[in-house]
Amino acid sequence: MSTTDSDVYYDPYDFDIDSDPYPIWKRLRDERPLYYNERYDFYAVSRFDDVERALVEPETYSSAKGTLLELIRSGMQIPPGSIIFEDPPGHTLHRGLLSRVFTPRKMAAIEPKVREFCAASLDPLIGTGGFDFIADLGAQMPMRTIGMLLGIPEQDQEALRDQIDEGLRLEDGTMPEWDQEQLSDSGAAFAEYIDWRAEHPSDDLMTELLQADFEDATGTMRRLDRAEVLNYVNLIAAAGNETTTRLIGWMGKVLAEHPDQRAEVAENRDLVPAVVEEVLRFEAPSPVQGRYMTADVEHHGQVVPAGSVVILLNGSANRDERRFPDGDRFDIHRKVGHHLSFGYGIHFCLGASLARLEGRVALDEVLKRFPTWEVDADNAKQARTSTVRGWECLPVFTS
Repeated sequence: MSTTDSDVYYDPYDFDIDSDPYPIWKRLRDERPLYYNERYDFYAVSRFDDVERALVEPETYSSAKGTLLELIRSGMQIPPGSIIFEDPPGHTLHRGLLSRVFTPRKMAAIEPKVREFCAASLDPLIGTGGFDFIADLGAQMPMRTIGMLLGIPEQDQEALRDQIDEGLRLEDGTMPEWDQEQLSDSGAAFAEYIDWRAEHPSDDLMTELLQADFEDATGTMRRLDRAEVLNYVNLIAAAGNETTTRLIGWMGKVLAEHPDQRAEVAENRDLVPAVVEEVLRFEAPSPVQGRYMTADVEHHGQVVPAGSVVILLNGSANRDERRFPDGDRFDIHRKVGHHLSFGYGIHFCLGASLARLEGRVALDEVLKRFPTWEVDADNAKQARTSTVRGWECLPVFTS
C-alpha cells in the first residue's frame, strides 16, 4: 500500500531516524506523500497542504482518541477537559474556558517576570566559560513561568517538571504501551495544590479555573469539578514546560550552526521575533501529531479508510519546498507566513503567545550576555519522546 514503489521507511519511534528525520521526510514528500507503515499500522502525510487540510477538518481527522499513535492504539477513555484530545462541541466549550486565562494581553503582562527568571539563570554563568541551554535555561525559565501562572510553590516546581519529563521519555525505540491508570495518574501530582487553592484562592490560573462560571453542553451554568480542573492544570503544566524547553534548545543549536546570522541578530535584536519564528519553522518542537479517521478520505489517489490512524508530520510540512522555497535552509529573513509548529485551525496552540514571549525573551537575554557560543557536541544529548523533539542537554562553550 504505497503511492509509488519507493522503499522509504519512516518510524516515529526509531531513534536513528529521530536524530535527523529531514532526509526521510523529504523523500516522503517527494516519493510517498501518503505513506503507510505496516509495522504500526498507520498512514502519514508530510506535505504542507495535506497536513494543513487535516488540521482544519477535525470532524474527519479526530483528536478524540488522542493525538499520539500509542494513545490512539490503546483505546483508552480520554477524560473530559483534555482539550488537545477533544473534538467539538466539547473542545469548543473547554477551549473557550481556557482561552479566558491565556490571552495575549495577560501573557504580555508577565514579560518582566520572565526576564527576571532568565537573568536569575544566566547572570551566575557569566565568566564561567559555558552553560547548558537546557539545564541552565530551557528547563528553568519555562518551569518558573508556568509555575508562577498556575500558583505552584517554587520549591515544588522542579520535581513536578521532572515527573512530566519522565512520563514522556521513550526507553527502547518501540511503541510504548499506555494504560488507563497511567493516564489517570498523570495529573495526580497537582491534586493537593488544587485542594489548597480551593480553600485559599489567589491571583493565578488555578484559582481562575476553580472559580470560572460557564454554561456546559447541557445548558447548565456551573463551575468545573475537581477532576476537570486537574486535567486542565496537568495539560497546561506539561505543554508549558516541554515545548518551550525544546524551542530554547533549538535556538541554541541552530544559531551555533549559523554564526553569521547569529552575529546579525546579536547586533540588531529587533530581529529576535523573526528568528524565533524561523527556528519554530525549521525545528518544530512538536513535529508529529496523530489523528483517528472517522470517514474514508482520499489522498494522492488512495483511500485512507475510516478507523485508520494518520500521522500528521507538521515538522516535515514546515520544510515543504512547495510552501517554503529552499525549506531546508535556515534564514532569519524568511517571510515565514504561517508555519504549523503550533498546529492550525481549532487546535491551534493556546499557549502560542506564551511560547513566543518566552522564546523571544530567552534569546534576547542570552545574546545580551553571550553573543557567541559553540555547542559541546561530545556532551550534547537528544531527548527521546514520541511527541516532542529536542535536546535533553545542550552544553555550550562561551568566550
